Amino acid sequence: MAQAQPPPTGRRGRFSRRRFIGGVGAGVAGAVVLNDVEARASQVEGPVVTAAPDPRFSRMFELPAFANPTSSAVRAAMNDIGKLGGLLDARDPLHEGPIRLITNPELSPNNRDNLLTGMTAGTTFVGQFIDHDVTFDAQSPLGVVTEPTATSNTRDTRLDLDSVYGGGPSASPQLYSSADRAKFRIESGGLFEDLPRTSSQTAIIADPRNDENMMISGLHAAFLLAHNRTVDFRRANNLAGDVWFHSRRTIIHHYQWIVVNEFLPQICGRALVDDILRNGLRWYRFSRPTMPVEFQTGVYRMGHSLVRPSYRANLLGDRDANGAPAPFFGFIFDPAGESQSDPIDLRGRRRARRRFIGWQTFFDFGGDQTQHVRPNKRIDTSISTPLFRLPLQAIASGDPPVSLPQRNLLRHLTWSLPSGQRIAAATGSPVLGSASFPELRPYGLGLDASTPLWYYVLREASVFNDGLRLGPVGGRIVAETLIGLLRMDEFSYLNSGFRPSLPSQTPGDFKLTDLLRWARVDPASRGQ
Repeated sequence: MAQAQPPPTGRRGRFSRRRFIGGVGAGVAGAVVLNDVEARASQVEGPVVTAAPDPRFSRMFELPAFANPTSSAVRAAMNDIGKLGGLLDARDPLHEGPIRLITNPELSPNNRDNLLTGMTAGTTFVGQFIDHDVTFDAQSPLGVVTEPTATSNTRDTRLDLDSVYGGGPSASPQLYSSADRAKFRIESGGLFEDLPRTSSQTAIIADPRNDENMMISGLHAAFLLAHNRTVDFRRANNLAGDVWFHSRRTIIHHYQWIVVNEFLPQICGRALVDDILRNGLRWYRFSRPTMPVEFQTGVYRMGHSLVRPSYRANLLGDRDANGAPAPFFGFIFDPAGESQSDPIDLRGRRRARRRFIGWQTFFDFGGDQTQHVRPNKRIDTSISTPLFRLPLQAIASGDPPVSLPQRNLLRHLTWSLPSGQRIAAATGSPVLGSASFPELRPYGLGLDASTPLWYYVLREASVFNDGLRLGPVGGRIVAETLIGLLRMDEFSYLNSGFRPSLPSQTPGDFKLTDLLRWARVDPASRGQ
């Protein structure tokens, strides 16, 4: 396997990057330090002057709010639209149980399968992992008008896995092995790997949100293992340079490659991604990496529409009535699991023998494993019913409301976000008129003609692409933001001449399944 080449050193001068370091638990995710990640970059590559990330949120469009953000009537409408049993509720027949809802999708006709090639159930959680890497608002009050530039983004905006690496072994020693500071701590949950945890089962990771559900915690654990194996490989092959730094750089570049070459084409369409890479950015116009609220709240929360009511976590982790190995099925969240040490649902922050992810349900590994993979659901205005009753532990602030759609819509008031129609007109995209939103007319607030951006992009995806991918407004904002963040990072794979070097099933390419194989959490490595 060829060694991944480091990016060019760039211009010489004072190194000025920042890191936002997460700690153990939800309350310590925002300390700003210049840490040993940056110090080692200076040692290995030389000091570099580059555009430091803006530690605040920003706006991509200077347009009026979709409605009066201080109006009690507007606030009431947002709560009504987003409530359990409201317009957005898919009304899944939860009484059928988690097994039937994943094996018999026709029972939930409002949650249609996405049969687009590659759009498997795991796409949802890759999207969540990316979100946690670039944005975290731990400050602004929900539904209270706030200026984005007065609000800190407590994640480093660049796609650099600070949600995994923290500040490095010196600044975040709790994340790393005391016996080998170049490698992450990783523990076992019984059958297979688990995140390191305290005695109260709080995950010891750089971003506590990566333990919200079993799938995201399993993906985080896979990145820990992929890094550790890269450290072992570099040592075994006597590769030059700081082993932790270069292993980190290898994993980051392969992750960035996945974002641009696998995830974005699935969500936004290959043609749009290729157009941006070829012709440049049109609307992500900033002088340094920053997180626009149109992405953070208005569009990227489209991922909530992808979540299924239930999943099969693994094939053989549970036990049947006779004590034989059996699949573990669960709702994504179930109120009945609130006080259970080994919950019946798929929430995170618990450790038990059956609480691991069998990735053949979530990604297509080919061969005889293809039979196990489940498709994603479509992007539309039908949100799976369990997301209207989140456990408080899955909410970063720990405060109600517990309906995720209500929280999304109230956040539009926080940022005074423009309507989808105004952004469509401003970008020269086709505009969905009031005829596309007849269900919003009864509120008497003009929401059918001036629609909250999140609601708009969900409907836009249905109208233009039958829910298989985002529409023109949603796709443009998502693709330009993520590609823009990479274009503005001097050390990203787009600016380094990087090509994948880790083993791959497709020479010259690298997919999430290749990373899972490298981490040895794939079905073949586990013998399952």
